[in-house]
Amino acid sequence: MDGSQRTLLLTLTGHDRPGVTSRLFATLAAFPVTVVDVEQVVIRGRLVLGVLLQCPHDADIGRVWSAAEEVAADLEMDIEISTGRGKVSPRRRGRLHVTVLGSPLRPGAMAGIAGRIAASGANIDRIERLASYPVTCIELQVSGADPVALRAELTAEAAQQQVDVAVQRSGLYRRAKRLIVMDVDSTLIQGEVIELLAEQAGCLPEVAKVTEAAMRGELDFEGSLRERVALLAGLDASAIDEVRRKIRLASGARTLVRTLKRLDYKFAIVSGGFTQITDGLVEELGIDYSAANTLEIVNGKLTGRVVGEVIDRAGKARALQEFARRAQIPISQTVAIGDGANDLDMLQVAGLGIAYNAKPVVRQAADAAVNVPYLDTILFLLGISREEVEAADAEDPAVTSESTAG
Repeated sequence: MDGSQRTLLLTLTGHDRPGVTSRLFATLAAFPVTVVDVEQVVIRGRLVLGVLLQCPHDADIGRVWSAAEEVAADLEMDIEISTGRGKVSPRRRGRLHVTVLGSPLRPGAMAGIAGRIAASGANIDRIERLASYPVTCIELQVSGADPVALRAELTAEAAQQQVDVAVQRSGLYRRAKRLIVMDVDSTLIQGEVIELLAEQAGCLPEVAKVTEAAMRGELDFEGSLRERVALLAGLDASAIDEVRRKIRLASGARTLVRTLKRLDYKFAIVSGGFTQITDGLVEELGIDYSAANTLEIVNGKLTGRVVGEVIDRAGKARALQEFARRAQIPISQTVAIGDGANDLDMLQVAGLGIAYNAKPVVRQAADAAVNVPYLDTILFLLGISREEVEAADAEDPAVTSESTAG
């Protein structure tokens, strides 16, 4: 575009109804103008439609202006029109997705997030809602920001505002097939399996105390695991069946797995718990890969030992790398989800590490944190909206009695 060419920005607002967009463009088709950009959003039945036009130097802008105003008047809508001259500025590089989760999401939180973005010198190009329940999720497309610096700023603001914020690079990789690797205890399922076994063995207080210290990173995981398992020596193996019946999936777990499998994502679980439990989850949910420890059982009794190499903090990271190799998915396309210190290496190795209702040390180290008790909110961090999930479920005859909350 040379300097003699002009631009015309039309912003149409009012009650949404079928045919508004087509009516405006049909009118504009009568003029020698070119469409440069279009943005449209509908909020609670109210339409905001912005159209940027390029006009040749000999075009009669007054006629275009009058025709657009006539369309707006006929549709009983408001219109704002502004003109400019010269080249249309391209969108700045370095685009990021900033996802904000709140329950509830208050204006002060949005003000704080937007203020930090502006203070960093970045610009908000687009805002859209991904979900209104069970949490409110708003995604902002931001340009001109350094992702590391902006993540640090927004993490601090999120802590003050008591919301969750994730900062991710934009681009094709976000739409590509990915590998999801998830912790099990207190993540995919509610509670800790070893504590349920300890309850059966009558040593729950001792085991729970060690578990809590290990989750905070105060104890070596392998040592703490062997210490806790030793307390289970002599427990009848039938107690495992009883624990299996007591296990409850995290709210939203089925929705998360079902939705990602529809998108041909690969799904894996890696656990410091036990194969005697995780094998059932693999079968029930259709999980692709798994790794966990195995309790030794002799003559129908737990011996108080585990068999083979322990899946500890480093072991979880190795498992993620092995799963990615088997799935032929680059590490940059992996997502790790966990809550304890035992998950730290895995979260840091993955392309995106998500702390789910995690200990403070884990939240500080992860790329993103989710602190609401709905596992399927992780879908929003991947750019998948609640409406898209529900539409897919509505078309799936296998989804009958299960609620969309998972």
